[in-house]
Amino acid sequence: MKKYGFIALIGTLLMGGCLSNTEQTPCDPTPVSIKAPQAEVVALKKFIDTSRIAATADDRGFYYSIQSPGSGAKPTACSNVTVNYTGKLTTGSTFDSGNGVTFGLNQLILGWQEGIPLVAPGGSITLYLPPSLAYGQQAQSGIPANSILIFTIDLVRINQ
Repeated sequence: MKKYGFIALIGTLLMGGCLSNTEQTPCDPTPVSIKAPQAEVVALKKFIDTSRIAATADDRGFYYSIQSPGSGAKPTACSNVTVNYTGKLTTGSTFDSGNGVTFGLNQLILGWQEGIPLVAPGGSITLYLPPSLAYGQQAQSGIPANSILIFTIDLVRINQ
């Protein structure tokens, strides 16, 4: 498996000028408020319904299922976090995974920026992301363009 390369690289590309936590310009802690296009939301809902997945719809266009809420403070858009995760396609094929991986949350794909703050350290969440909140139109090794993606994420800790 490729170790966390897709998440950080594509997140950085999607965010364009977004700055990491280590740069001199302060991070904007405002939660991400980008919404997925309606056509993507409809396709994702169809997948959720057809697969009989018990998940909560978020107003921004993704779905999630919290296995464990964790405890303590939740991360913000500026947090640096350590996670364990697995990324899968809707076919069930795993395209990426990592354990004990540390990221600046503002460097990640939009779906992670929106979804990870739903749990606290020790928490576990599954995110069902439409393409625009994941990798969008850019195909990646093992990920077709415009793919709905599924991430199971354990938030190990907030580092800063």
